[in-house]
Amino acid sequence: MHRSGCWKMAIFLGLMAGGGALQPALALPPPEEIPEEILRTRIILEARSPLDGKPISAAEYAQLHEQLQDVNDIGRVDSDLAQLIFLLQIRRVVKPILPFIP
Repeated sequence: MHRSGCWKMAIFLGLMAGGGALQPALALPPPEEIPEEILRTRIILEARSPLDGKPISAAEYAQLHEQLQDVNDIGRVDSDLAQLIFLLQIRRVVKPILPFIP
């Protein structure tokens, strides 16, 4: 195909792919959809457990959330494990420079 036929074919294919059948955009959401502003102000009375996904009450959720945060606040790591992590980080930095390190 010569050069002038290529751009005509491209325009034709573009129109066939959807450019020729333009539909007007809908500016408003459907009336049955609840606006986000209202959803943000709702008080949540039911929740799901982050551990297993089972439905729990709001009080149980707050208690579970507090327990999970207490576990994360410990922040202590065994000294042997901390040393191992440190050595692995050093190995990761040195490995690209010295590729023969196992």
